[in-house]
Amino acid sequence: MKRNPVFVILGTLVGLNILAWTAVWELRGSGLEVTFFDVGQGDSIFIETPSRQQILIDGGPSSAILEKLGKEMPFWDRTIDWIILTHPEKDHLAGLLEVLKSYKVKNILWTGVVRDTAEYKEWQKLIKEENANIFIAEAGMRILGGHDPAMAGSDLNVIYPLESLEGKESKDSNDTSIIARLVFGKTSFLFTGDATQSIEKWLVRGPTPHNIDVEVLKVGHHGSKTSTSGEFVEAVSPEIAVISAGKNNSYGHPHQEVLDNLAGINILRTDLSGDIKIISDGEIMFNVKR
Repeated sequence: MKRNPVFVILGTLVGLNILAWTAVWELRGSGLEVTFFDVGQGDSIFIETPSRQQILIDGGPSSAILEKLGKEMPFWDRTIDWIILTHPEKDHLAGLLEVLKSYKVKNILWTGVVRDTAEYKEWQKLIKEENANIFIAEAGMRILGGHDPAMAGSDLNVIYPLESLEGKESKDSNDTSIIARLVFGKTSFLFTGDATQSIEKWLVRGPTPHNIDVEVLKVGHHGSKTSTSGEFVEAVSPEIAVISAGKNNSYGHPHQEVLDNLAGINILRTDLSGDIKIISDGEIMFNVKR
């Protein structure tokens, strides 16, 4: 009996799809997981290492982060190894206030830059009460490699700011954002906070060379045209660009100019796709649909 070629092709495609998803589910719990939470118009990124170290970069603009963490962490797990505040603006900071009230945090990394806002004052109060190890970000700091055996040969490195900003005032803290590069095996991520093109230019042209070539770029400032210059995108040369922005936000993010600069790159957007999870085994990355 002759086989219908259409069914043969369909069967092959189904088989390949099953193999791919089998690989994804085998990676879950054993690979590096990086989840870009859909927290509206803000940033929040959850990293879990193969040995289950948990790092939360920013918390978004509201308590929505608690529901997100509840889906990623077992109900009995009330401890987070690291929280990183890239810069103290409400759309990155407010959710972390709720996290500090609800979880035990072991380590806190931030810039120490001063802001005169209600959220900032509460942040200062809560981190003092938390009794966590507090670190002020400077270029060259390593977050994971020396603490997590499963991340041996890999790390989360701070590449900006260049020096301590502790106690310094800033009317616009976007350009004080912590910029960090995560490397796991042959895969890598660049987290940029809300850093603008002036900082991007320094990373590309500055006197000290920086390795910013990565597979995954967290697009700066939610896709604002003040970030993600064509020159920067060319230097980073990502395969995937993740934009964290709110649905129908009043800022018009992501800006068309940024989308044009990212032409030819796989763009993932929280306003369109919701939470975005990328899993890596150190060789291959999978984008897991939520």
